[in-house]
Amino acid sequence: MNLRQLQYFVAVAEERHFGRAAQRLHMAQPPLSHQIRQLEQDLGVELLHRTTRRVELTDAGRAYLERARAVLSSVDDAADHARRVAAGATGHLTIGCVGTATYSLLPPLARRLADELPGIDFAFRGEMLVPDQVEALRTGAIDIALLRPPVADPSLRVRVLRREPWVVALPSDHALARRKRLRVADLAGEPFIVHSAGRRSAMYDRVVALLREGSVAPTIRHEVGETSTLGTLVAAGLGIALAPEPITALRLDGITYVPLAGAGAGGGVELAVAHLADRTDRHLERVTDLIADLTAG
Repeated sequence: MNLRQLQYFVAVAEERHFGRAAQRLHMAQPPLSHQIRQLEQDLGVELLHRTTRRVELTDAGRAYLERARAVLSSVDDAADHARRVAAGATGHLTIGCVGTATYSLLPPLARRLADELPGIDFAFRGEMLVPDQVEALRTGAIDIALLRPPVADPSLRVRVLRREPWVVALPSDHALARRKRLRVADLAGEPFIVHSAGRRSAMYDRVVALLREGSVAPTIRHEVGETSTLGTLVAAGLGIALAPEPITALRLDGITYVPLAGAGAGGGVELAVAHLADRTDRHLERVTDLIADLTAG
């Protein structure tokens, strides 16, 4: 018994006629009849009652037709699934995002992934610090990370997407909140809210370096683990913060964002997409390309 014999049997059973079944299969009738007889001989049962005008299914034939259709459908599904995997149209991926990307990039990304790659099952983790993202990539807890370079890990492939300008997050009643632009020097003596130093977040190092380049000694008032908490504390009037421009997607009463100007702010902050270097999954490649296209736009 083989799949071709199953296809032949289903055609004869549905047409109830060897001639019409042969036409449907684009073959001559004698070899079709021979294959059905061979199938019956292999099974040891009679599947069809044959007359000069019509073919009828036996009870065994009706039962066998149901299973034969299921087998052929399963084979078709397997082939379709293999093609979809090869095309990168199916699979499962978990994407981890740094804080600002959680608010600015994740909403449009999730919508576009659902529209363009509906066959891929996505999960998302937001508000991740870069060290946590790197560890999650290594362990397989996430598949793709939207993070802040530099990442000194040879097991990862890191692709820089864009540079994002700095902004200053201020309580709305702060005197500097009325300014159209600020320089690093304007922030001297201000209490800062920063991401946690204890976990060595990428943003902590960047903010401290930016202030020192501008000859401002940082006064750290609070350290936080999430960008949402950072924004909440600023809105509460407990300090100010430096962050990449996409934080402005986090809209809170009592907070104002002012662009940071000057040579120190000119380079901005890089956003990158990263995954394990030895991952060659087609669906992962499609998603990283889509992320690059979205951030470029």
